[in-house]
Amino acid sequence: MNSERKAILTVAGEDPVSFSVLAPTHGRDCLDIRTLGARTGFFAYDSGFASTASCKTAITFVDGERGELLYRGYPIEQLAEQCGFLEAAYLLKNGELPNAAQLQSFASAVREHTPVHEQMVKLYQGFRRDAHPMAVMVGVVGALSAFHHDAADFSDAAQRSLSFHRLVAKMPAIVAMAYKYTIGDPFMNPRADLGYAANFMHMMFATPCEEYRPNPVLVRALDRLLLLNADNGLDASTATVRMAGSSGANPFACVSAAIACLSGPAHAGGSEASLALLEEIGDASHLGEYISRARARARAHPDSDGFRLAGFGHRVFVDHDPRAQLMREVCQEVLKELDLEDDRLFRLAMALERIALEDPWFVDKRMYPNVDFYSGIVLKAIGVPPSMFTAIHALARTVGWMAQWEEMLADPEYKIARPRQLYSGIRRREMTNLSLAQPAHAEP
Repeated sequence: MNSERKAILTVAGEDPVSFSVLAPTHGRDCLDIRTLGARTGFFAYDSGFASTASCKTAITFVDGERGELLYRGYPIEQLAEQCGFLEAAYLLKNGELPNAAQLQSFASAVREHTPVHEQMVKLYQGFRRDAHPMAVMVGVVGALSAFHHDAADFSDAAQRSLSFHRLVAKMPAIVAMAYKYTIGDPFMNPRADLGYAANFMHMMFATPCEEYRPNPVLVRALDRLLLLNADNGLDASTATVRMAGSSGANPFACVSAAIACLSGPAHAGGSEASLALLEEIGDASHLGEYISRARARARAHPDSDGFRLAGFGHRVFVDHDPRAQLMREVCQEVLKELDLEDDRLFRLAMALERIALEDPWFVDKRMYPNVDFYSGIVLKAIGVPPSMFTAIHALARTVGWMAQWEEMLADPEYKIARPRQLYSGIRRREMTNLSLAQPAHAEP
């Protein structure tokens, strides 16, 4: 990534200072400002880190302006069409797609570590039944380190791989158990004869009363949904994993912190919000009113009430979300398989989709249906309640989180994160006797 190009920083009254320009294999060039503070006495202010690269990575590339998402160089569209979730997981971890023998070995390793310790069942009993599943998962995933003490020593690659397998394997059970606990159903043990997505559906929806046979169409839909959400570059939760991991925290603590970050509505609440919007609209006859409100907000109209059309447009993928078309196909397959094409809510969703794809205002503003819009429809059709949407997002993203954690630990430049701050508080001042005076309400 070294380059002979230089950037010159000139501050009035100071000598010019040059910084190297780093050229990545893909994407925008970067200014190497690691020596900025030592050489100039200044540091950079970048709220939200929108213009700052905090690490080097070879895992995922995101170009929102061009609508491009690459896993280890492969376009997400091609991977979703030709690979399953575990193949993508292997790719994110190891850098290359597996051959048949490698995939079988990887799947076996994941299957081996799927069951959770029997004592972990008692952890769930410490939560209220109405606790949000994400709150439960933060506690349960963080507690895994109490059952796997060896994870604290990740000095070698083999131990890090073991932690990867454990977390990716156990997350479906942890998510399913969180769901079962909230509805009061007994936990279901994983089955060795089922694949990753099918096993998760079994643990979510099966009961001891009857045999559960996962629908292949729904299994394929869930598998693709997991693949499309496995990683998305250095977003807030992935940055949280790297931030926590930089201190030497164990991987379970790092993923628990990421789950807490992901639980924020600004991060992964899109699917739940888009479904809530459909419920609020209620009927196609009300669509005009909501479209008008969205337009008023976009124009900063005085009558705007701040309404946002959830599930449309994207903060990162400005041109188009490459995952959206793939989920649209999945959505249509699922609705057809379950004979839900005439369901009130789903007909409303399709009517709203048609407006977004054909209306000139939507097209001009690039307010296309995003992956969250279709994901919410698919998950509801499968039978997943909205409260579990973000939990399933965490299940998918665990693969990316762990791949990023492993990569960070193998980076020779890795060190504890310590962002700077631009202090805006009171300047230094001295203590006085008045500062130590008792409160006015204190008794003499």
